[in-house]
Amino acid sequence: MPNPERRRLVKSLLILGGAALGGCDRLSRSDRFVRFLESAEHLNGTLQPALTGPGALAREYTAADISPVFRANGQTDPDNPAYRQLAQNRFADYQLQIGGLVNKPQRLSLAELRALPARTQITRHDCVEGWSAIGQWTGARLGPLLERVQPQPNARYVVFHCADLWGRAQTPYYESIGMEDAHHPQTLLAYDLNGTPLPIANGAPLRLRVERQLGYKMAKYIMAIELVESFAQIQGGKGGYWEDRGYEWYAGI
Repeated sequence: MPNPERRRLVKSLLILGGAALGGCDRLSRSDRFVRFLESAEHLNGTLQPALTGPGALAREYTAADISPVFRANGQTDPDNPAYRQLAQNRFADYQLQIGGLVNKPQRLSLAELRALPARTQITRHDCVEGWSAIGQWTGARLGPLLERVQPQPNARYVVFHCADLWGRAQTPYYESIGMEDAHHPQTLLAYDLNGTPLPIANGAPLRLRVERQLGYKMAKYIMAIELVESFAQIQGGKGGYWEDRGYEWYAGI
């Protein structure tokens, strides 16, 4: 199981400018230093959107920059019977359910998702564990998809419910982003990695790409999307599996 304290520390270092990781273990044992970094996280969540603007793009790379192997984070083969049944049939029966505070709830097959307005982008994935990888992602743009389901005025967050189960309680993974990030042009429901269908280890059949945030925000194995006004009634109420365990909700970089 990943160490939330270490993840929070590395995330903060990335926020502060990609500082070298040497000495992290010693610093993470300092309560004063951790409190300082937590303050920086709150500051980042407020200032980053204001300074860069809502439409600012994350850096994109060339095909020559693509990593030889795109490392998989989190779970790599969900032990979920319903998911395994879908995987055995190459996700031919998969349907993404979209509901919550929308006027037109929908269920979309992979073929229908592939027919939506799409984007291909080569970007860097920064994991809070301290590694990064560059890959080419193709997927449906989340903004046009949300316009299709017509969010209600009180919808403030987009929640992603996933197939991977975590911990002794086998809690389904979930994540969330705000409406501004959901409409960002680089925010995708990715179904291809490096020109081929997304491998199971990397989140097949569908994963989130929200390029201006850290990797733990990019939910894999997405089964349903729910628009909500508040997280209060969802698991721990903090907006994500790791957020319920102490991570910051806004993981901007």
